[in-house]
This record gives sequence, C-alpha cells and structure tokens, in this order.
Amino acid sequence: MATIKIKQVRSAIKRPEDQKATIIALGFKKLGQTLEKEATPQILGMVRKVQHLVEVVE
Repeated sequence: MATIKIKQVRSAIKRPEDQKATIIALGFKKLGQTLEKEATPQILGMVRKVQHLVEVVE
C-alpha cells in the first residue's frame, strides 16, 4: 500500500467538533507537524474532510 505525507498548515481552533476530532484521529499534535500514513480509503476520507487545514506533501 502506498503512503502519503500530510502536513497540518492551519489551526483547528474555532472549527466544528467533528473537524477537531478528525485532526486528532489523524494523529496531529502540533501545527506544522508532518505525518506519514498509509493511503487507505479511511485515511484519504479523513484528509478530504479537513483538506482546508492540511496539505499533502509529495
């Protein structure tokens, strides 16, 4: 399975609770943090849900 790198570029402050929970579920702890995840449909769905807060780094 392929992997993707995800970077949090915007804060989750003043966002709906479901978006905050998605950021936490992805594993982000700090703004600017980069994570490497498997590109499963579940992870891609979570990234799509918070696409305005994260960016996919190639």
